[in-house]
Amino acid sequence: MPSPFPGMDPYLETPKLWPAFQHQLLACLYQILLPGLVDRYRARVGTRTYTSEMPLFTSIIREEFTEEFIEIRNRSDGRLVTLLEVVCPANKTTPAGRAAYLDARQQALAQRAGVVEIDIVLQGKPLLTYSRDGLPEYDYAVTVTRSNAPDRYEIYTATLQKKLPKFKLPLAADDRDALLDLQAAFGRAYDLGSFAAQIDYKGPPPPDVPLSPAHRTWTEDLFKQLKLR
Repeated sequence: MPSPFPGMDPYLETPKLWPAFQHQLLACLYQILLPGLVDRYRARVGTRTYTSEMPLFTSIIREEFTEEFIEIRNRSDGRLVTLLEVVCPANKTTPAGRAAYLDARQQALAQRAGVVEIDIVLQGKPLLTYSRDGLPEYDYAVTVTRSNAPDRYEIYTATLQKKLPKFKLPLAADDRDALLDLQAAFGRAYDLGSFAAQIDYKGPPPPDVPLSPAHRTWTEDLFKQLKLR
């Protein structure tokens, strides 16, 4: 059974489901990307680990996070060509998660690599600050930073009510981009992770997910049409 949402499913933002979902999504993006890479590149899924500390009364709660990402490197010299990230809730809601993410981004740009950032998380503060002038209203975004223009962004947007976008992933400056379909990757990840069997759509969305009143009304109407309510 596919997700009842046409694009991203906010019910996946719960801490219980997100790590497995992010793993499946990155694996599917990797599988879609790999056949299109020529022999000059190699791709791998890497991981980083950090600890977040949160004070609670007289004690400190420490939580360890492990996040995955995709690196595309030159096969000949191992140079980083493109870093592909799927933003996690912890990156947008904890100081340690934000610092770990932005540090990895800065390291990639310092190596003159491209960076692709997939932000399909509603909660927390945006990781990148740029003007929204001229952009439509959006809930989710794929932001592409090219190695030859590190101060400029290409932004592909979507809303809760729409499909996730296709986007261009930059490779070497003298090579053509790879085209990735984020909605196709999402659908495959949702199916492979059997998330339909793990989510109770009759209940409310995760409490941490900031659905606006308009989003909640739209979701209720959608679920009624699908006879989920």
